[in-house]
Parts: sequence; C-alpha cells; structure tokens
Amino acid sequence: MSWGAIFALTNAIALIGWAALFVLPRRRAVHSIVLYACVGTLCAAYTAMFVSVFGGLVDPVRVPGAGAPDLTNYSVQGLRALFMSDGGIVLGWTHYLAFDLFVGLWVSRDSDAKGFGRVVQLPILLAIYVIGPFGLLLWLLVRERRACTAANEAAA
Repeated sequence: MSWGAIFALTNAIALIGWAALFVLPRRRAVHSIVLYACVGTLCAAYTAMFVSVFGGLVDPVRVPGAGAPDLTNYSVQGLRALFMSDGGIVLGWTHYLAFDLFVGLWVSRDSDAKGFGRVVQLPILLAIYVIGPFGLLLWLLVRERRACTAANEAAA
C-alpha cells in the first residue's frame, strides 16, 4: 500500500470518528466506537508505521538529499530530517489524527457531563478537528467556570 493510500485511509478513519462525535447521540456504544474502532485503529496504524519505518521494513520515500532521521535528535534539524519523507509525513499526521480525535472524545464526554449543549460543543469540536491545541485551549477556558462551580458544590 502506498503512503498516499495509507494517508487517505487514516484520514477516513478519523473522519468517521469525528462525524460520530458531531452527529450521533452520545451513547456508550458511540463512545466505544470512536475510542476503539477509530482512535485505537489510528494508534495501531501509527505503531505499525513507526516500527516499519524505523525498523527499515518499508521504504519511507525520502526527499532526495535528505539525511537519515535520528530519533535521538529532538532539534529543529532533527525533526526536519524525520519529516523529509512520505512515511515521516504520514506517520506524523497519523499521530495528530489519533491525539486530536482522542481529545475531541474527551471534550465531548466532559462537556456532556458538565451540561453543555451541542450548540456550545460543536464549534469547539470543530476547532479541535481543524486546529487541535487551539480548540483544546478554547474548551479549557469555556469549561473552567462550570468546573469550578461543580467542584465548590461537591466540597460543600
């Protein structure tokens, strides 16, 4: 399977999970599907790609002239070398997809538990889907007042 096909497949899996969070009722079965069938599958795909690329089992299709990646070099130059291949890009993108979807699942559960309606949730979930950390920051700011109120009531 080509890196382009793997890229398309991982995006489709993530999109199914996001669609479920956006439109389906929040039931245990839906949460389980998103967590295990989508996030879990993305994590398994990431793990398989990581082992395959760094174990030398597959051709990462490196950009001509790019140096070999060094997993111990966490500098800008080291990360640039890692992402100068189709395999590195798909690996990194799958990482983003898995973690952003996991965060979206957590936000949807947390917002349901705190009584936020879908009208409030949808723009935040869309922000997480498109620009992950900003959407998470937005949720943390929105939830803070209600979380503090709930904690104070529980302590009283």
